[in-house]
Amino acid sequence: MAVVGIIGGSGLDNPSIFSNPRDEAAAVPYGQPSSPLKRGTLGGAEVVLLARHGRGHTIPPTQVNYRANIAALKAAGCTHILATTAVGSLREEIRRGDLIIIDQFIDFTKQRKMSFHESFEPGNPVHCAMADPYDARLRQILTDECRILGYPFHDRGTVITIEGPRFSTRAESLMFRSWGADIINMSIATETVLANEAGIPYGAVAMSTDYDSWKNDEEPVTWEAIAKVFAENAARVTALLTRVIPKI
Repeated sequence: MAVVGIIGGSGLDNPSIFSNPRDEAAAVPYGQPSSPLKRGTLGGAEVVLLARHGRGHTIPPTQVNYRANIAALKAAGCTHILATTAVGSLREEIRRGDLIIIDQFIDFTKQRKMSFHESFEPGNPVHCAMADPYDARLRQILTDECRILGYPFHDRGTVITIEGPRFSTRAESLMFRSWGADIINMSIATETVLANEAGIPYGAVAMSTDYDSWKNDEEPVTWEAIAKVFAENAARVTALLTRVIPKI
């Protein structure tokens, strides 16, 4: 039976989306995860919720203990992980409030621990394949349910993950566009790598909240603008999860 881990991004770390929630401590060898785990049920399926930035959004992106988070979900018996995240759009056609079912990432972080392996057993190096890092079945379920719900969405997209917490300069934003990135955020690539290394199928649904810094006819991104758009549209992602999770 599937146990689905949910990593809640900004504005979506609310345990009220499922029933019978209860806190659960997690002890893993990588330090403390961002929050206690919240276990419950949704549509008859068992779910485990973890707030990526802490329940009060107190942990900046680079300070998130991604290794502890993924290890805690694995230790809790999670067979799949669904992540939610706010992103900036690097494409005109990806509008505010649109959902994106991510299929590729570009990692532009510089300071993070990106592997559980700090050494290899003699003669047994571990190099994780990453050509298609997002689970095809999870992506298909997310895509099908977005279509049924009639939400504005994009069935694929390449996310570039930057260090943060600052936003991009205009030059950086234009560079990321030229590299082929469609959306930008500060967390997803790191989580994706570690989930794959841990052998847990991982899917991510992003919500576009802004146009980063590349658009000359738009105000550059601010946190206040992100929070406003996310709050206005978070119910869509919650409704999507409630339909997707029982089908996993």
